[in-house]
Amino acid sequence: MMAADKADTGLPMYPATIERNPPVIDKVLQYVKDNGNDYAERLKDFLRIPSISTDAASKPEMDRAAKWVADLLSGCGIKTEILTTDGWPCVVGDTGPVDGDGPTILVYGHYDVQPVGDESLWDADAFNPVEVDGKLVARGSADDKGQVLAHLLAAEAWMKTVGKMPVRFKFLVEGEEEIGSPHLGPLVEKHRERLACDYVVLSDTCKYNPETPAITYGTKGMIYKEILLTGPRNDLHSGSFGGTVANPGNVLCQIITSLKDANNRVTIPGFYDGVQPLSAEEKSMIEALPFDEQGYQDMLGSPGLDGEAGFSTLERRWVRPTLDVNGLFSGFMGEGSSTIIPAKAGAKVSMRIVPGQDPDKIADAFDAAVKAATPAGVRLEIKEHARCAAYMCPLDLPGLAAAKSALEAGFGKQPVMIREGGSLPILPMFKDILGAETIMIGLCLPNCNAHGPNEFFHLSDFEGGIRTAAHFADLLAGS
Repeated sequence: MMAADKADTGLPMYPATIERNPPVIDKVLQYVKDNGNDYAERLKDFLRIPSISTDAASKPEMDRAAKWVADLLSGCGIKTEILTTDGWPCVVGDTGPVDGDGPTILVYGHYDVQPVGDESLWDADAFNPVEVDGKLVARGSADDKGQVLAHLLAAEAWMKTVGKMPVRFKFLVEGEEEIGSPHLGPLVEKHRERLACDYVVLSDTCKYNPETPAITYGTKGMIYKEILLTGPRNDLHSGSFGGTVANPGNVLCQIITSLKDANNRVTIPGFYDGVQPLSAEEKSMIEALPFDEQGYQDMLGSPGLDGEAGFSTLERRWVRPTLDVNGLFSGFMGEGSSTIIPAKAGAKVSMRIVPGQDPDKIADAFDAAVKAATPAGVRLEIKEHARCAAYMCPLDLPGLAAAKSALEAGFGKQPVMIREGGSLPILPMFKDILGAETIMIGLCLPNCNAHGPNEFFHLSDFEGGIRTAAHFADLLAGS
């Protein structure tokens, strides 16, 4: 089929390799183009809702955000319901069955956002979106209101121009992603038939760089532990009592040091069990990516790069398991000096694991290694804060081909395939309960300041995301 004719539609010229269904898709794209300014204003309206899921006092705003999403879906003819949970509500929509054999898609997103943090670090009110150099700056702009809204508006464009979607689309927009989605699993389990699908699709990931869209096909899992050491009943004078009791601060340092060797390999017995070497296909994909080591270092503001010996920076970032201290406490840290032996010490440690590693075995192995490294002179307690498996989407998944073509059509450039060092516990959950693989279509920039001050989302990426989602529906119908 032929690419869009720029002279006829005023739309961008898309690559001739894209399989399309003119004139239907052209009609949808024209609607998207005509409503670009309205879309930006609607995103601003969405961003003005301070839907902070960590704050119990945010209930009116959380309810308002859920209703905002539900009204958008129901307003264009999509059957929609707000489902209550023991926490914040979920919005569920369904375009209904269609003729033909196309796949059923479940679009996932979240309407909750991170807290503002230090307001003095923001250039403006975090919930009063402002445009700066083509960027929309506001909390939640990239994570995830702007990205999920791109999918919702594409569905609206189809419904308002064609009257239906070319394949069946379902929607699940939750309000607890930023607090670990504690009630999403039970909800999906309870409504597994209602949410049944062939693929889950989400945009809560990133592009590769400003010019290059990306599909993320793998995420790391995580085990998050806290080590607590207690020594004497209270802090002691380090001169009077030093050398007579175990110092919890010293012991903590010894334990942490014992967990990795000089080559940055984790020393916990069995830690690397199940870790598979990169396939030739994946290795060649990663090596072909344009990557500027010095630029990456400069972006981080780090004096140097470091990691497991024998692997590239991207391999360490995406496909190798890691262990990192996330926080430490012990003793006197106020101004001046106080020469004490602290009574307590503690550390928070996260392990990012990769496909093939068993999170339950790794969690138990960590506990055993810490206990083995702890001398008798202190009392040890280990707490666990999180545990989830890694996720890997099959590279030969048929839906990936449609997603690649849709991104190429939406952004005018072929996407790259990448992995992600972060964790999305919902992905193995969707796989376990629904039996569905997840396609992750990144729309925002890697340095969009998600969770930080001055979070932003480029309006050009917002528009490209709407076009991508519109094309994706069309391409799935022909796949």
